[in-house]
Amino acid sequence: MPEIEVLLRVARSLTGRSADAEDLVQDTLLRAYRSIDSFDGRHPRAWLLTILRNTHINRNRRRRPVLLDDPDADLDRLAATPAAGETTEGLALGSQFDAAIEDAFNRLPDHYRQVVALVDVQGLSYAEAAEALALPLGTVMSRLHRARSRMRKRLVGAGLAPRRQM
Repeated sequence: MPEIEVLLRVARSLTGRSADAEDLVQDTLLRAYRSIDSFDGRHPRAWLLTILRNTHINRNRRRRPVLLDDPDADLDRLAATPAAGETTEGLALGSQFDAAIEDAFNRLPDHYRQVVALVDVQGLSYAEAAEALALPLGTVMSRLHRARSRMRKRLVGAGLAPRRQM
């Protein structure tokens, strides 16, 4: 029971929708209940996150067509325009910056996006993310570094982040 909140946060980062996240957590808990005999009692969070990840992968083997996505969300994002004379702080807090971050995140390859979602969005430690994704710790760290670099390049290209001085 104490891990359900963590499972929901991770599931929301993987699915992007609350209803899908709740379904994913429910399926995860059902699978965990069915295989409780194989659980050794150590590291319940890692065990549940592994089941969650595998359940998510199995669900997405057949991708849904884009036609089933919500077209209003795209229209809302396109309709958001920044006000004239906005300060840097206002721009950073505005919808243009949010849209640029979301776009940069969505353009990442899946293996980078998963690491960013777990560490930067959900607040898991590198070790917890490594366990959840069944990856070595060094791989999680390098993927996170590369993902952050790619996102930063997109923000610099959009004029929403300063260029680094070397």
